[in-house]
Formats: sequence, structure tokens, C-alpha cells
Amino acid sequence: MSTPAFTGHQYLSLHLLETVVAVLPVRDENGSPKAIVYGGVERHMITSQARRRAERVHSRNRANAGTGALADRTMGIRTREWALIAARSLRDEHGWDHSEAVATAQAVLEALGLKFGDPAKKTVAHLTKVLLFAPADAGDQIAGHIHTHRNDLSEWAETYLQAKQAADKPKRKKAAGDAPDEDGTADADKLPALPKATRTAVLTALAPRDAIDIALYGRFLAEIADSPNVDGAIQTAHAFTVHEAEQIDDFYAAADDAKLDRKKNALDFLDSADDSGAGMTGYQSLISGTFYRHAVLDRRQLRTNLRAAGMSEPDAEAAAAAAEKEFVTAFVDAFPEAKKTSTASTGTLPSLVLAFDGDRPFNYAGTFQNPIDETADGPAAHAAARRLLAHHAFVTARRPDITPGRVLTYDMDTHSIISELAATGGLSAKEAVTVEELLA
Repeated sequence: MSTPAFTGHQYLSLHLLETVVAVLPVRDENGSPKAIVYGGVERHMITSQARRRAERVHSRNRANAGTGALADRTMGIRTREWALIAARSLRDEHGWDHSEAVATAQAVLEALGLKFGDPAKKTVAHLTKVLLFAPADAGDQIAGHIHTHRNDLSEWAETYLQAKQAADKPKRKKAAGDAPDEDGTADADKLPALPKATRTAVLTALAPRDAIDIALYGRFLAEIADSPNVDGAIQTAHAFTVHEAEQIDDFYAAADDAKLDRKKNALDFLDSADDSGAGMTGYQSLISGTFYRHAVLDRRQLRTNLRAAGMSEPDAEAAAAAAEKEFVTAFVDAFPEAKKTSTASTGTLPSLVLAFDGDRPFNYAGTFQNPIDETADGPAAHAAARRLLAHHAFVTARRPDITPGRVLTYDMDTHSIISELAATGGLSAKEAVTVEELLA
């Protein structure tokens, strides 16, 4: 299927400054904030993975709630629980026994090529070893096919499971020099193949189809050779502070309500020694700073993905336009939800958003290689806004393949900077007052 050549600028570049105080949006394996060294100093970092998930889930929730540019459009789910989801549909929608439903659904997906966790461990036995990003209704689609062909598939599943059990039996003890088993799983060539019609139906259910977020963010599935992978249309950079930054280890003490009630009512005189101190204490790491964020939308790739999923050209064009609007909204509004209840981090609004079009991506991370020194440059957010806008004006004067773009702020002091630059001719971008106007 050929995709008509996209006219106009292929790339939408987004740049954002945001200031956070005493938060912990992403952690490493030790529970500490992530950091990088850049420009000779240590900076806080928020990974692109954390940002992409926050934005993807934000868009999906809005679409499922019937709001936003993608209202009521099909979205995807990335999970290891597809066998359980299909089994739940078989049980709730078609009246199957739960055990039979799980066994059949898992056998179908395993025969398709997906590997599952250790059957001896209940927590992972019915989970695929990899996350699979597929349309949200894929489980219902798979369950519907299995139920329609229940007689044939129940017989096939029984044969498959018996053959798998026989193939998985412990083999003779290997002699020295024998090649070891790879992972102890059943040999695929000893198991009955999945019926062709079922294989086609399940592949269709798991295919990207019209799931807009799969077209935006892409997916990679190596375990099923004939299941289409999707090159993402969104590029996301790791966010980092524009200045040198240090974490703090905050000591906290959690009160024991019952203990305090006893003390308040003078009922603890007999065991006061045991009741001294807080109910629980500990440390949590927190970070503060002004971050630079960057992401790019490849408009041509987005349309290619939508057309490859089966959309007509007019439908793909309409879906792409809506997806671009929602992508910008999520980039501005979404924030990783880690520690959200104890830090209120998700209420953060950016101090500056810059959006512009180009024939290639433009990453302005180099603007902040020289870290901002607040003792000399003033507040980091405002110094960074001046630097970013000046850099953009400098670049646009030298590149014919870039547009001046639009700029948005939710910070009054930054608004004053924008107004000042506009009055003196130092602002190449046009100021917007809403997210929607960033795409005007």
C-alpha cells in the first residue's frame, strides 16, 4: 500500500521548561533520583520512558472518557496479561469455566509464539515474558473467536497441553559434553500447530489496527515473526535540569494514630517506654529544579502507520490531525505520577513551551550545556527562557527549513520576558495563550 507524499513540514518540534520542587517523578533500582553529568556538572534527569508513559496514558484516559481530540477513538494497552484478559472475557461474556478459559487462551497465545512465565510460580505463570502493546479490545476479539470455535479449539487445546506436558517432562541426566537445554521449555516441533484460521484471527486481534497510540508511539514484538512491528512517530528525549542540581534525603516520621489517641487520653502510663517515638520513620530522596524537555512528532511516519493499519487516506489524515493535537496537549499537561499524592507533582505547569515546524528534528539540549548559575543569572526558569528563546531566534535566522513557531507560558514573569523580547525584536516565535494555538 503506497502512502501519498506528505506535503508541508514533516516534523513538529516541541521544547518545554518546567520547574518542580521537592518531587521524585522517577527512581533508579535503589530508589534514588536519576542523574546525568552534562556540561561538567551533575543534573537531575527524568527519563524519556517515564515521560512517554505519562503522556500515552494521559491521552488514553482522555480518549476513553470521551474528551480531547481523540475522544472515543481506539487506543491500546501494553500488558503481559493478554491470556488473563481473554480468559476473563470468555468467562464473563461467554460463560466459560475460569480454569478452562485460562488454559485455552494461554495455549492459543503460546502456540502463536509468545512465551510465558515459569508455571511453578503462580504470580507469573499466566503472564507473557514480554509486554505486548495491542488494541484495548484484543482480548475480547481473541475470546470471541475461541468461543465461536469452542469445540475444535477445546479439543486442540487438550491435545496441545498433553503434548506440552509430555515434552516438558525432565529428560535423562546429560552426560559430560552434552549441550545444555536452553530453558527447559517444550520443543515447538513436538506440539500440534495452532489451526490456521485461529492463528489468522489472533494475529488480526493483536495487530495495531486503528489504535492511535500504537501509531504514535510504535511497538516492537520479536516473538511473533508475522505480527507487524510499528516504527514510532514520536521521538522523546530525556529531560534534564538546566543547572547543576543535588538531591536531598528527607527524613520522615509517620504517626501511629492509635498510640497518639492513648497518649492524648492518658491511657499509656503502663507501657510508655514501648510507645515512645513515631510509628514509622525513614528517608526519601527528593529533587527540585528547572527541567528542559524535548519531543518530536514525525507527521509522515504517523500517516504511514495509520495507512498501514488499514485506514483510508481521508480517515488517516483526520486521525493524524487529531493525534497531533492530543500529542501536544499531553506533552504540556501530563506528568509522571510517582509520589503524586505526597508531592502534588502532577499539578505542575510549564513555564515555557516552544513549538515549531521543520524539515528535520531540532534538539536544543546544547543550549544548556553551560549550566545556568542562579547566583549570577537569576532564577533558573527565567534565565533558561531567555536562553532558549534567544537560541531559537538565532537558529531560525540561519535555517530556511524551520518556522518561527509559537510560544506559550503559564508563568507571569516569563510572560514579561516574552513581551520584552517581542517589543525589542528579539522574539521570532508568536505568542500563544492556549495549547490549541501552539498548532495554529
